[in-house]
Amino acid sequence: MALTQRLEFRQSQSLVMTPQLMQAIKLLQLSNLDLSAFVEEELERNPLLDRASDGPEAPVAGERVADHAENADSGSYGEDGGGELADMAGSSGEAFEPGQEEWLNRDLGTRTEIEQTLDTPLDNVFSEEPAEAAARVAQDAAPTAYTEWGGGASNDDDYNLEAFVAAEVTLGSHLAEQLAVAFSGPAQRMIGQYLIDLVDDAGYLPPDLGQAAERLGASQQDVEAVLTVLQKFDPPGVCARNLSECLAIQLRELNRYDPAMQALVENLDLLAKRDIASLRKLCGVDDEDITDMIGEIRRLDPKPGLKFGSARTQTMVPDVYVRPGPDGGWHVELNSDTLPRVLVNQVYYTELSKTIRKDGDKSYFTDCLQNATWLVRALDQRARTILKVATEIVRQQDGFFTHGVAHLRPLNLKAVADAIQMHESTVSRVTANKYMATNRGSFELKYFFTASIASADGGEAHSAEAVRHHIKQLIDAEAPSAILSDDTIVERLRESGIDIARRTVAKYREAMRIPSSVQRRRDKQSMLGNALSAPAASSDRSRDTAPA
Repeated sequence: MALTQRLEFRQSQSLVMTPQLMQAIKLLQLSNLDLSAFVEEELERNPLLDRASDGPEAPVAGERVADHAENADSGSYGEDGGGELADMAGSSGEAFEPGQEEWLNRDLGTRTEIEQTLDTPLDNVFSEEPAEAAARVAQDAAPTAYTEWGGGASNDDDYNLEAFVAAEVTLGSHLAEQLAVAFSGPAQRMIGQYLIDLVDDAGYLPPDLGQAAERLGASQQDVEAVLTVLQKFDPPGVCARNLSECLAIQLRELNRYDPAMQALVENLDLLAKRDIASLRKLCGVDDEDITDMIGEIRRLDPKPGLKFGSARTQTMVPDVYVRPGPDGGWHVELNSDTLPRVLVNQVYYTELSKTIRKDGDKSYFTDCLQNATWLVRALDQRARTILKVATEIVRQQDGFFTHGVAHLRPLNLKAVADAIQMHESTVSRVTANKYMATNRGSFELKYFFTASIASADGGEAHSAEAVRHHIKQLIDAEAPSAILSDDTIVERLRESGIDIARRTVAKYREAMRIPSSVQRRRDKQSMLGNALSAPAASSDRSRDTAPA
């Protein structure tokens, strides 16, 4: 067979992930905090992007979900398949949707009118920061007095008001200060600083410190000697390797670590199980002494490191609000405070295009315009997609919003994706790190997607979350003298029409951190015993203090 050269034309279809499409997919799964940080970076990088914080509200209006009796159709909660991410994969120079271009440019029109009135570009008028402009006006009005009082500090580029704020003392810095006083030798300080760097936020060291000696090139005895000194630092109990050692350090500080207390600390697992009889036998004390010893243990701090530099808890900001409507339905709207609003400064681009002569500069600003236009479209599409998914979730879970967790229906990503004509991966990205504020609290969007559990009588399936709620209600209502075992809970659920296995009940119970029936019986009997002994103790004290 002879080898020849020839030209062939082949036509094929393939999905190409353009950078713009990859960016749109990335924006979908970002939380509101991550999205704000991303937009801030784009504002610093792209000169054609402007922040519209004082502009109009977000373009995405609230949607109304009809009453569940009317079973609202798909046209009442969003647009059709034209809002797909696949439609965003085209060129950034495509035309905007009807009404979208007007929203993008109405702030720009106002900006142009103000510039014509002032006969000066706004970038020149507001080139200074408000604080710098006020300081300059004050200095021009009274230069001598201002210089004597302020010392010209506001004109110094290195002036930083945050420098006067007291820094928060962390656990590492607190221990490092004590380390500098406790040791004078450089080798001991090096070992001590290495161990301090291993301390976690709760004040604990890793259980195994064998690698520390190898990495530092020191002997195990030297590391143990330094560790003994570190465990005497403030706060008491710091640098312990487990809970028993942490409590033992604090008891030694209080001079209460006797043999009986040592036996109690070494058997904390029995204390967690409320096995008081075994603890009393191991410690060799009577009921009164074991009660006092347990009281001393409870007064200790199991996590001493949390007193220093604890992480601040950030408040969860919902992305979607769900409110009852006047017609019995539900009104779904986006939280406009979490939607970053940016505008494309086309006026600035028009002015630049008249003065730019270099091809490199022209291509740079053309790319900036395309990226800015695409970012605006991606943000708008992200908001519309979140609203569409959230509205469908509300429609599917209408019973939850009306009656509570017991009426939560089984729901998966495919059901929502088919209803709004999107792909499951898109719905999965939209529901990640997004929260919904409802009349029953704030929930993550993924909370409404639960597995289904078959019904015992062949009826409608039950949601796994509703079954967990039912199990918790049964356990909360049990009497101390009639603790429900997992088998009994299975029987009660089958009487309610829920077909579930015993291992599933045990799995749900452990996921809710509910102890076993044996442990619950001990806990409730202990609580009942304390409640009965409290009146007797108070009556004894009253007899002791009664006048003769």
